[in-house]
Amino acid sequence: EDVRPRGGEGADRRRAVSLELSACTDGELAALTLAGRQAAFAEIMRRHQEPVYRLIRAHIGDAEEALDLTQECFASAFQNLPRYDGDRPLAAWLARVAINKSRDWHRRRRIRQILSFASSLPPETMESEWDEAPGADAVTFDRAELVRLSRAVSELPATLKETLLLRTVEGLSEAETAAALGISGKAVEMRLRRARAKLSKIFDFA
Repeated sequence: EDVRPRGGEGADRRRAVSLELSACTDGELAALTLAGRQAAFAEIMRRHQEPVYRLIRAHIGDAEEALDLTQECFASAFQNLPRYDGDRPLAAWLARVAINKSRDWHRRRRIRQILSFASSLPPETMESEWDEAPGADAVTFDRAELVRLSRAVSELPATLKETLLLRTVEGLSEAETAAALGISGKAVEMRLRRARAKLSKIFDFA
């Protein structure tokens, strides 16, 4: 007589599936996920969640925020899995997603800080935030102007906005910005000038 608890067959089946997935490579798990087998992505998360969390935590320095960003990272990875090359290491691909999420977090925090506190900063501090615009004078913004600035920046063409944010918010050098955008250093300078020219129509930076 079978004396196994009720539902034992289902539990055995789940254990068998788990063992089967644990024997798969990352590339195979990605392919299974794309084929609609969600348990395969759960196995990917089981394998990589801890290292992804450690990377994000080290990048942003906030344990609680790192937990949320880790979840965002895997949600983004799931959505973008069709772009993953199964012949390449999944760990490296996930690390790139994690780094991008961490950079986004830093960028959002930096923008919030600028919008919330810039009006109380000494002029030389505000100047350091925007000194990438050649010849720009130090400007003291009040909160209303900062809101207008945020809106104005958001309405810039993507090429100008990305260049401006990478240089002034992300803090990348001209060479790093050029490499990130796949353009020349001269193009970075030109885009910064164009972005400043558009913003100067509103804020009279010149």
